[in-house]
Amino acid sequence: MPLALRQATAALAAQNDSAPHCRPFASAEDAWLWTMAALNARRDGARHSTNKGRLPRPCEPDDVVRCLDSLYRQRRIDLVHARVLRIWGERQMAPSAAVAAERHDHRLWVEALDRLEWPLRVKGIVA
Repeated sequence: MPLALRQATAALAAQNDSAPHCRPFASAEDAWLWTMAALNARRDGARHSTNKGRLPRPCEPDDVVRCLDSLYRQRRIDLVHARVLRIWGERQMAPSAAVAAERHDHRLWVEALDRLEWPLRVKGIVA
């Protein structure tokens, strides 16, 4: 068996062995907040590795961003949705419907995460 094939087989086996230990997110909101925390840490110079944290996850932060980008390219979300997700994701909290100044952002937040839920579910990122 060629070396490259053995390495690819070993990598696939290692990935399959670790997959059952990964815990999907409970919701798209949880996945998004985790993604933003990881991206902020990366921006600040931290090295991020998906399965080195307290709770192994079934994806990389870039996987969630790619799902969001796909929705944008399909025109299922707009730049205002992405802006609200970024702003509130950096704050690590959702906008509140109870606060008048946050009500519009809350509506956009809910719309964007509702549309993001299905692609994340299909990929196994959200349970």
